[in-house]
Amino acid sequence: MDLMFDVLVIGGGPAGRALARACAQEGLHTAIVDRHPHRTWTATYGAWADELPPHTPVAATSTVVRAYAREEHLIPRTYVVLDNARLHELPHDVTVLQRPTEARYTFNATGARKGRAEQTAVGTVIESGCTETTLMDWRNGDTFLYKVPLGDNKFLVEATCLARRPGMPLSELRARLHTHLEPGTREERVRFPLDAPRAKDRAFGAAAGFIHPATGYSVATSLVLAPEVASAVKAGEDPEHVIWSRNARIVHALRRRGLEALLRMNADETRDFFELFFQLDVELQRAYLSGREDVGGTVAAMTALFRRAPWRLRVTLMR
Repeated sequence: MDLMFDVLVIGGGPAGRALARACAQEGLHTAIVDRHPHRTWTATYGAWADELPPHTPVAATSTVVRAYAREEHLIPRTYVVLDNARLHELPHDVTVLQRPTEARYTFNATGARKGRAEQTAVGTVIESGCTETTLMDWRNGDTFLYKVPLGDNKFLVEATCLARRPGMPLSELRARLHTHLEPGTREERVRFPLDAPRAKDRAFGAAAGFIHPATGYSVATSLVLAPEVASAVKAGEDPEHVIWSRNARIVHALRRRGLEALLRMNADETRDFFELFFQLDVELQRAYLSGREDVGGTVAAMTALFRRAPWRLRVTLMR
C-alpha cells in the first residue's frame, strides 16, 4: 500500500516546523502534527548570528554584546533574537494534522524528555530602546541576569539559573529579578532539562538531544540541520548520520562533562569559571558554544580554560 506522506513531523515547535518546511522545499509530501497550530510562541529564542543559516528571520539584532563575571567583557559576535511569527509559518503544501498517520519517515519533534539537571529563568518585558545584549551578568550571586532587546521598543530582563539539579524554583528567581526592577508588561518563564535523554524513536530538535548541555541552546542547531536532514530523506538515506554524526556525539559527551562541572560549582567558582571563559580567544569561545561537530576546537577550549584555572577551581573541574 502506498503511504500518503513521505515525511510526518510530530510536534509544531521551532524544530518541527523548520524540518517540515525544509522537507516541503525538497519536494517531499510532508505533514506535521500540531494540535494547536494557531497558538503563538511566547518564548524568546536567541542565537549567535554566525551559527544560523542564511535568511533566518530575526526580530532584533545586537552588535554590542557584553558579559560580566569578575570584570566586564565585550564579546565580538553579533547576537540576535529570532522572529517567532515568521518561524511559525509553514508553506501551503505542508499538511497540518491533529493526530499521527502513516508516513515513509516519521520524526519526533515534541521537545525534550525529562531530565534531572534543569535551566530555569523568570523574565519581565519592559519598554526600552536599548539595542545591546548582556549575555550574562554574574555579579549578584549564583544566578545571572540576561538582558536582550526584542524589537519594537521591547526589552527582556531575565534572572536565570544556568544549571542546577533540581532546577531553582521559579518563585525564587522571580523574587531575585524584582530586586532589580519592577514587573513589566509580560512575564516569561523558562524551565527545561539540560541532561534529558534523547527519544528512542527517530527524533529531531530537543527530542533528539540537541540542547547544549552547558548553555541550554538548541533552536539554531535545529535550523541548521533541518535542510540537511531533508536532503538525506530526499536521497533515500538514513538521516541519523546528519542528526548525530560521530563528531557531534563526541562533542556532546564533552559538553556533558562541562555541565557536570558547572553543577558542582558554588557561586564564587562559577564567577571565576566565566571570568576565565570570557578571557578566552573568541574562536575558542565560539568552538565551545557553537561548534557542534568541532571536536578539536571544543577540546582546545576546555584545555585552555583548565590550564588558566586556579588550583581550587581545577579540583572542582576534575572531580
